[in-house]
Amino acid sequence: MNHAGTPLHQANRRIGLAAAAGALAMIGVAYAAVPLYRLFCQVTGFGGTTQVAAAAPTADRLAAVTGRTIKVRFDSNIAPGLPWRFHQKQNEVTIPIGEKRLAYYSATNTSDRPITGRAVFNVSPDVAGQYFIKIACFCFTEQTLQPGETVDMPVTWYVDPAILDDPIARKIDEITLSYTFYPVDKPEQVRLSGATNRNTSG
Repeated sequence: MNHAGTPLHQANRRIGLAAAAGALAMIGVAYAAVPLYRLFCQVTGFGGTTQVAAAAPTADRLAAVTGRTIKVRFDSNIAPGLPWRFHQKQNEVTIPIGEKRLAYYSATNTSDRPITGRAVFNVSPDVAGQYFIKIACFCFTEQTLQPGETVDMPVTWYVDPAILDDPIARKIDEITLSYTFYPVDKPEQVRLSGATNRNTSG
């Protein structure tokens, strides 16, 4: 007996198609979630994500916060698998809020081949992220170091005077800017790495 056209079979088929469509939709949402989350963090400063600006505050805005200072600490880390040394040139500095400053980090490639890395940054406490503004930063692009090469990498930044208008953030007296360098796989690096391993084993 053919049940293909029965109402029960048609209902089951509709349920099955709906479930499949729902599963595909969930997969799409999952793939979209990462870039959307990053965009949300960049716009709001959520999770300690810093902001980016083209220039420092105007003189008029700075005049309104004269005398207000904040301490900024610098932190550096290396992810597993990256044969670099990486450290901040200065551990901390106390600056006027709104004043543009330049800080340096240093990285050394300790391997025998070119290595590309990229820095991921974070500010703590999290609520300060939206007020820590970068004008220029080595973290905006990938960094390739030759074997044994050492480079000094600058970051130009300021703390937005708007932090004083935030009833929670205005209580912050210390901010930590932290970077972690991760390896970036490049086809040429993989090829050179494989050649080095073969030469070593042979």
